[in-house]
Amino acid sequence: MSEEIIRKNYPEFRSEFAEVNDVKIHYIKAGPEDGKLIIFLHGFPQFWYMWRDQLLEFSKDYLVVAPDMRGYNLSSKPTEIEQYQIKFIVEDIRALAEEHFDRKKFILVGHDWGGVIAYPFANVHPNLLEKLIIINAPHPNIFARLLANNKDQQSASQYVLLFRTQNAESFLSTNNYKNLLDAIITSEMEFSEDDKQMYINAWSQPGALTGGLNYYRATELKPPSQGENKDILTDKQSELRPVTINVPTLVIWGEKDTALTTYNLDGLDEFIPVLTIKRIPEGSHWIINERPGKVNSLIREFL
Repeated sequence: MSEEIIRKNYPEFRSEFAEVNDVKIHYIKAGPEDGKLIIFLHGFPQFWYMWRDQLLEFSKDYLVVAPDMRGYNLSSKPTEIEQYQIKFIVEDIRALAEEHFDRKKFILVGHDWGGVIAYPFANVHPNLLEKLIIINAPHPNIFARLLANNKDQQSASQYVLLFRTQNAESFLSTNNYKNLLDAIITSEMEFSEDDKQMYINAWSQPGALTGGLNYYRATELKPPSQGENKDILTDKQSELRPVTINVPTLVIWGEKDTALTTYNLDGLDEFIPVLTIKRIPEGSHWIINERPGKVNSLIREFL
């Protein structure tokens, strides 16, 4: 079903696989093979398809690649929670770009968990990046501070505690994934029956929902729960080493994000010397699909 939808609506998209870092990564690519490479990283509960409008736009003059991150859709889904630690996923992306596509420089774009991966990638491999673009994704050090000290972000992040439980899969998949669909569809976006079917097909892949949730289960960054000793939590999260980004960086932020507060923008320049921030007051966490034209123009201008 998904292949038929892609052939019908996006004939220019090519579906391929790469064997990297002991996993198989599925990706969609488009554009000229000799064009500069842009890699787009999705978050939860998305997959490559969230970038469809960006792939159409930037394939005009770039080689664009949107992988399914490990654990998602058609990519490998390791069963061990430890395999979803950030260091392994950073290595997936390095191997995809440097070994599979044989590129020494590329542009990296990340949203949500994709941005959570993109920040440490840029920190560890600045030599591989020409530019970094982050859309509604928290910087690790800023986010750790907020989870320890900011009541608004602590409250907004309580869903993370649910996602770490054993009940998360059944809660999110009940009634044909209604809770997930309600989370990602807003009144501000065009969302067709084909779009809905693409998502349900992706979430229905064996192990895919667990794979996505394992990102939350593998991370140290979580909000305090009721009665939890916040001092212990604060000490643990303050041990994060500084994630400094020595790459020109654009941060696009939909200010109506209910999961990530705008406090995530405060102090970013402490870690990113060459920083451009573009706020979209009317945009939510899903600004990429609500205002694709606006997002594309901001990216285009930055590039």
